Amino acid sequence: MRIKICGITRPEDADQALAFGADTIGCVFHTKSARHVTIEIASEISTVVAGSSTLVGLFVDPTAEQVRAVLDRVELDVLQFHGQESPAFCEQFNRPYLKAIAMSADVDLTAVNRAYGAARGLLLDSARDGQFGGTGHQFDWAWVPAGLEKRLMLAGGLTAENVGEAIRQVRPAAVDVSSGVEREKGVKDSDRMRAFIKAALPEMSEGGL
Repeated sequence: MRIKICGITRPEDADQALAFGADTIGCVFHTKSARHVTIEIASEISTVVAGSSTLVGLFVDPTAEQVRAVLDRVELDVLQFHGQESPAFCEQFNRPYLKAIAMSADVDLTAVNRAYGAARGLLLDSARDGQFGGTGHQFDWAWVPAGLEKRLMLAGGLTAENVGEAIRQVRPAAVDVSSGVEREKGVKDSDRMRAFIKAALPEMSEGGL
């Protein structure tokens, strides 16, 4: 029963998200993202999150040195990889990790799940124009096969208006939202965060993420 608010760039947004009921905060360390945060800002966000919830660090095809540079300064609980990272790459940091999957009709999630069996779970996101996430567009939830529910975190175009139906159809262990609760890229809207979490919580089933 987890709700992740990703693309947090301000400590005050993290604080509000947690107060509304989110239990996971995501920070983006991909410099090409409009939601990218510096290590200094991420450290401030980490102070807000520490001891009360989970802080996830999002990377896209980083070097091992780039990941370790963040880990040396920021208390990340979970790593999230959005690129073409191999299972061996993801596992080398001895830290729980999520592997993001750009969804399309031909993705074999069962095979992907086997390959990334050591991952805490698979984050399913929409693939659009080469972007790695935060596109505001959803994919066809019918592409998700039954039997993997407890391994899945659902993302991709979720909003307060559709998250309830998304949870009923896919039955994921967790949901992830970024653009759907923003006032502008990287700046969260308190009313939208509150509405999203209120819409998601009654629908959430027990999960393992």
